Amino acid sequence: MEFLKIVRRRSFLSEVVYTVLNIALAVAVVIIIQATQSPWLAIVLVIISKWRVLAVRPRYWFVNVQANLVDFMVSLSLIVFLYMTEVGAADDSQKLFILTALTILYIGWLLFLKPRSKRKYVVAQAGVALFVSTAALFILSYSWPASAVVLIMWLIGYSTARHILSSYDETHILFLSLLWGLLLSEIGWLAYHWTVAYSPLGIANVIFPRVALTVFCIGFVLHRAYDSFYHHQKIRGNDVILPILFTISIIVILPIVLNVLGANVTIGI
Repeated sequence: MEFLKIVRRRSFLSEVVYTVLNIALAVAVVIIIQATQSPWLAIVLVIISKWRVLAVRPRYWFVNVQANLVDFMVSLSLIVFLYMTEVGAADDSQKLFILTALTILYIGWLLFLKPRSKRKYVVAQAGVALFVSTAALFILSYSWPASAVVLIMWLIGYSTARHILSSYDETHILFLSLLWGLLLSEIGWLAYHWTVAYSPLGIANVIFPRVALTVFCIGFVLHRAYDSFYHHQKIRGNDVILPILFTISIIVILPIVLNVLGANVTIGI
């Protein structure tokens, strides 16, 4: 019994340390961006925080890096959002509100969503990574070469698909991940040449690229179709009709709502 008490005490202490360190990481990222007006030191801090990825024999590095790509993409995306908010043309109260909200969301990711291993949470992790990574990429990439955008979109697609498929007993993970990456790279190429973004708060640099919502909805429908096929050996109409209708509604209705609310629209060609 005494041994069990010691184990429980150590487990509780480990949880407390884990929570404190993750909250400290999120707060430190914000402070560094505010102090330096640059994202680079924050990126270095995030990379250092992932030291356990490489704390194994070198032959396992590639596997570990692949397994942690989703977490790394979300962290980089949050840094982009924080930085663009900090340098945006917003007053102090608006910046404080947005930075606080983003910090809370990042803490929520680190403490509640990222550590989960059940399939529904793994799917949610990939969905978050797909959405925020695409949004961050198109916020930054207006002056980048098209090849860089296409390559990064492929990486986003490959990583998110692999993350989801690893939670299934799937024998064609590599092929399906490459296929989703190819589809996303093609969408990225099209979106690069015709980018539509909204600024719902009316603040310069704080924008919402439509392509992020588009690829998220497409990914949602494809996942529901795959899940239906995985469990029933066919895609049942009842499993995909509601996701399809939801996707069409979001893609069509949300831009109309944003226009009605007076959100600024930016179109890049």
